[in-house]
Amino acid sequence: VQLQASGGGLVQPGGSLRLSCAASGSIFSNNVMAWYRQAPGKLREWVAYITDRGNKDYADSVKGRFTISRDNAMVYLQMNSLKPEDTAVYYCNKYGGLASGYWGQGTQVTVSS
Repeated sequence: VQLQASGGGLVQPGGSLRLSCAASGSIFSNNVMAWYRQAPGKLREWVAYITDRGNKDYADSVKGRFTISRDNAMVYLQMNSLKPEDTAVYYCNKYGGLASGYWGQGTQVTVSS
């Protein structure tokens, strides 16, 4: 089982980042995949999901700024017009999470001037 997010970093407000996630085939295939994030002192929250047919949905807080995509056991999150409130550790996972509770490695995104 593998979920490994990457691509985070420090970016100024208004900037962009593209996150990538490598997922095991057993998780990726035929499942709705999603991005989540957890800011310091807050609960993990859902950001976006994409079905295996390409249907997508986004949290209101990122709608119009973030774009989720998937291809070949990879899930991506293009983040534009970043705001300080987007600062968090970002994780990808099966939508709703795995029964095992496994979340894998997240990637830190910090939006600051």
